[in-house]
Amino acid sequence: MFMPELVIDYGKSQPEKVYTIFEDREWTYGEFREKAERIAAYFQREGYRPGDVVALYAGNSDAFIAAYFGIQLGGFVCAPVNTKLTASEIGYIFDHSEAKGLITDAELRETSDRTGHRFGEVLEIGGADEFGHILADESLVFQPVPLNAEDTAVIMYTSGTTGKPKGVMLSHANILATAEIWAEAMDITDQDRMQISTPLFHCAASHVFMNPVTYKGGSLVVERSFSPEKTLATLEKKDATMFFGVPAMFAILLNRPDIRDLDVPKLRLFCYGAAPMPYELVKKLKETFPDVKVQNLYGQTENTPAATTLKDHYALEKIGSVGEALPRTEVKVVDENGYPVPPGQVGEIVVRGPQVMKGYLKNDEETARAIRGGWMFSGDLGRTDNDGLLYIVDRKKDMIIRGGENVYPLEVEEVLFQIPEVLEAAVVGMPHPVYGEVPKAFIVLKEGKEASDEAILAYCTRHLAKFKLPEEVEFLDELPRNASGKVLKHALRPVKQA
Repeated sequence: MFMPELVIDYGKSQPEKVYTIFEDREWTYGEFREKAERIAAYFQREGYRPGDVVALYAGNSDAFIAAYFGIQLGGFVCAPVNTKLTASEIGYIFDHSEAKGLITDAELRETSDRTGHRFGEVLEIGGADEFGHILADESLVFQPVPLNAEDTAVIMYTSGTTGKPKGVMLSHANILATAEIWAEAMDITDQDRMQISTPLFHCAASHVFMNPVTYKGGSLVVERSFSPEKTLATLEKKDATMFFGVPAMFAILLNRPDIRDLDVPKLRLFCYGAAPMPYELVKKLKETFPDVKVQNLYGQTENTPAATTLKDHYALEKIGSVGEALPRTEVKVVDENGYPVPPGQVGEIVVRGPQVMKGYLKNDEETARAIRGGWMFSGDLGRTDNDGLLYIVDRKKDMIIRGGENVYPLEVEEVLFQIPEVLEAAVVGMPHPVYGEVPKAFIVLKEGKEASDEAILAYCTRHLAKFKLPEEVEFLDELPRNASGKVLKHALRPVKQA
């Protein structure tokens, strides 16, 4: 059985067990089965055929999850859309995917209408709540359809940090394999309650946490969004056993004065990813919650995402590492000709396994560039140590070449994170008339802290080679990020003049 079929099967085998918890509402597996089947039945009634695309442009809720599985259950393709994009960016995704139907939040309806894309059906969550009426419509009878391993189940568009976003086609087999892989890697059981505070339209929340917990028959605690006060209250009140956050979220939570008063006896695992977690932050997290394990996760949308993981026993010993290959997964570091490089040498990270995407929608050229001989070329630069653990050095496109010397921004950022006053840091290349480009550091200070650019540069001078030093430091209130928590470095670089 694939994921949509599995959640329906749980609706039969454990109908009374709570599946989703959203605000003050709980849905059991049995209730959820009915709702997912009615969504599938609605689009069947409206004449949709297997393979038709339904866009899911909505924020976090139990309704989002019902739509995600219901669309796929009918043999249709679910296309989650980032709610933080502009109307023109969203319009591109609607048009490129040829989405026939749309499920959206009432507060997002105006933006979706401004895209100009013509849909056959638009279902609104909240407001008039056409979606809610369908969930309750007993006249809708689902007609089961066969789901095939290589059928496209989900199209997820890359963040589009450079150029137009690419539509990553993920098959039912890809998504099921990823659920199995992460369930094993995180020791998930049917007793787990995963608290999801990051966007479900992103592959991390949906495919690394929602699906693996569902695969094991566990429960999901869904928040509309991350809010320090509400997130901590939910952790305590809803008995979560697992929580995922990007490093910035953990930095905010750990700086709260009430963090040590949190009573979470059932919490067993903190997961983090999307950006490097500084040593001091990992150390503080483990000191504050000595009974909770921590685990670093690494992957890309193109591998559903699942590549490597760093487990708790290595958290402080192998700081900066993203760990070892996941089950059923091969990972290696190669040179520009595709040959493996020795430990310590930098190369491109490539991944092979059942979770690697089918390809990019309507883009055979980029697909051929990304997948070669079954290996997915990630675009990430990395190295392994003598124990075989992987370290991300940087994105290939982010590497700075200063007068012929390679500068990896991540290496500079790790030094900046060691400065006690620094909350966040990002380093990008800036044009230079002599050296071609030089590093520039953007710094966000901790609340109530002060630091001068001279002090920042003095610290860097003691820990970095001269050619790696930032040429300039700029202080910001916050760093620009996409919905997955990754820093949008292109937004920090100067606009090139035509």
